[in-house]
Amino acid sequence: MDTTTEKNAPYDVAIVGGGPAGLSAAVTLARSLRSVVVLDAGEPRNAPAEGAHNLLGREGVPPRELLATGRAEAEGYGAEVRDARVARADGDAGSGFTLTLDDGGTVRARRVLLATGLVDELPDVPGVREGWGSSVLHCPFCHGWEVRGQRIAVLATGPAAAHQVLLFRQLTPHVTLFQHTAPEPDDATWEQLSALGVRVVEGEVARLDVDGRSVRSVVLADGTSFPVDAVVVGPRFVARGELFEQLGGTLEEHPAGRFVPADPRGATAVPGVWAAGNSSDLMAQVGASAAAGVMAGAGIHGEFAQADAAAVARRRTPFATHAEPAV
Repeated sequence: MDTTTEKNAPYDVAIVGGGPAGLSAAVTLARSLRSVVVLDAGEPRNAPAEGAHNLLGREGVPPRELLATGRAEAEGYGAEVRDARVARADGDAGSGFTLTLDDGGTVRARRVLLATGLVDELPDVPGVREGWGSSVLHCPFCHGWEVRGQRIAVLATGPAAAHQVLLFRQLTPHVTLFQHTAPEPDDATWEQLSALGVRVVEGEVARLDVDGRSVRSVVLADGTSFPVDAVVVGPRFVARGELFEQLGGTLEEHPAGRFVPADPRGATAVPGVWAAGNSSDLMAQVGASAAAGVMAGAGIHGEFAQADAAAVARRRTPFATHAEPAV
């Protein structure tokens, strides 16, 4: 154990982000009697959704309810959870990390876990943001059941649109692909679309007509309107990686966006800095993010256990490490 770090860092671990990954890590660490603080800016990615899905035992739970329950569980084991936004991160694993909050306060910790999530960069089409998370979707596993059998429009903004068509076509025969700004499909894709009876509409989409959060139609630039019940888009997923970069890390590019690179346990290439959830896995759903938080929490605890044991061994005197000779 680094005595300098111990003196200046009241927390073993500072977790930035109070979503499924961050709170799961907090529970794991607190249950192992590690001092933990969770700093949460209160911007969960799935806040617009009515329920979280594919989460065993909590299927369809409202996201805010899930997080409130998770907070209570973490606090019940002694973790501290603060409503706070981290503006700056400095330090290293040797001397400890300092997190500066946007109100000017600071938090010191021996390790940092980034569970900051990602930002969905949506297509710049009027109506997309208004319906996002309700009738404007991107994931068939998160929202597909809720729109089964309905009229679904897939708004093509890149090559992944054809794959989305195939997945949503399993849920309804009423799928229309709007080419919008995407490249022309290749011959193999045209053949698949034709075989599945998917209608393809050429032309740029001008807007979505939305009533509240419910999409009513897709409108082309020439004014042609197509009634639909849901629209599928392909956002660009960009990890909230500013703190990682401030600590000396580099985000990696992915075909779908940018992420914080980490090993399967959550350890990054920056010593003492860990990542879990959507910040390091752009495709992780709630359950996978929670599992990653547990893995990271266990990994950090294991790292501490090894380092602390080695430090104790170094401090032992020769008389404490060897048996006295027989008299």
